[in-house]
Amino acid sequence: MKKQKRVTGKQAGNLRVKLGMNQSQFWGKLGVTQSAGSRYESGRTIPLPVSRLYYLAYGDTPFLALAYLRSCTFGDLMRNGK
Repeated sequence: MKKQKRVTGKQAGNLRVKLGMNQSQFWGKLGVTQSAGSRYESGRTIPLPVSRLYYLAYGDTPFLALAYLRSCTFGDLMRNGK
């Protein structure tokens, strides 16, 4: 499987501000708490499953993300992204 590109907290925070959303609204769409979203924006590594959800919800390449998801098994999607 190809290595999946991860979003950085800085990228996510910049997009959140650009969209005019608070952390609860932005991260809540991904099933992430405001507290965890704040940690990601402060530099903690965003887990691969959250990064995948980010690209589906907000990414600039949603069709590539969908193509990737179609090529995965359920186990691939649920596997810890370390």
